[in-house]
Amino acid sequence: MVKGLGKGIGAIFREDAVHNEDQVQQISITRLIENPFQPRKIFNDEAIEELAQSIREHGIIQPIVVRQKGKKYEIVVGERRFRASKLAGLTEIPVIIKELDEQQMMELAILENLQREDLTPIEEAEAYNSLITKLQFTQEDLAKRLGKSRPHIANHIRLLQLPEDIREKVNEGLLSMGHGRTLLGLKNKRRIPEVAAKVIKEQLNVRQLEALVQNLNEDVSRETKFVKKDVFVQATESQLRDYFGTQVQIKKVKNKGKIEIEFYSEDDLQRILEILALEQAY
Repeated sequence: MVKGLGKGIGAIFREDAVHNEDQVQQISITRLIENPFQPRKIFNDEAIEELAQSIREHGIIQPIVVRQKGKKYEIVVGERRFRASKLAGLTEIPVIIKELDEQQMMELAILENLQREDLTPIEEAEAYNSLITKLQFTQEDLAKRLGKSRPHIANHIRLLQLPEDIREKVNEGLLSMGHGRTLLGLKNKRRIPEVAAKVIKEQLNVRQLEALVQNLNEDVSRETKFVKKDVFVQATESQLRDYFGTQVQIKKVKNKGKIEIEFYSEDDLQRILEILALEQAY
């Protein structure tokens, strides 16, 4: 395990190592290959062009970090600089070569991208899921290492339960993370594409979608359909839905009642139990 995960790239690559000129080498750009663990799937063409223009004028200020793979070099950190350098017409590129195993490479590639704020929610979810499935981290381990809350990790990973075409809509920015989580609250999962299309067409916000999903899920009588909940109860339900990433209902009668948290699979139940820190008890 790489020490320093969660403390930034500088905690792993010491400053003296980065600035020691003896460790910087010029390598043909044709010998570089993309990182197989790169969580970023979408690269902003305009941003890459701007970076390419900067490289044409000033060169590459910070070398790319690579590891040797046969006669080639896999990029560990710096894929945007690599892409921009190709666009700028460079034939050689400055690199720092590190000896890293598969686990270290995956951790660093994902960490470097998670420290940036322009990953899509789906890319972030896939990054978390890769660390959990391939490196056997628990969500709690990951939360501590990355300085994130466990609900933050769990709610992102839950987005991966969305159909692929809906995940793509989130990647494209047509649906928000809040939309995605709310769509997963539909009891009839086959209606997700239909409801997602309605959200996009009518530009529904998350609160409007929550109300729509609740109406679709409830088989309520005409008499109870129009019973309006207390404003405080509605606000609390909304907060709990955001926290657990699923439908939550507060059913109150006088001074007592109950809170219902819905789950839709064993994995979903486990996710909620982890948020409640009850996985061992379960």
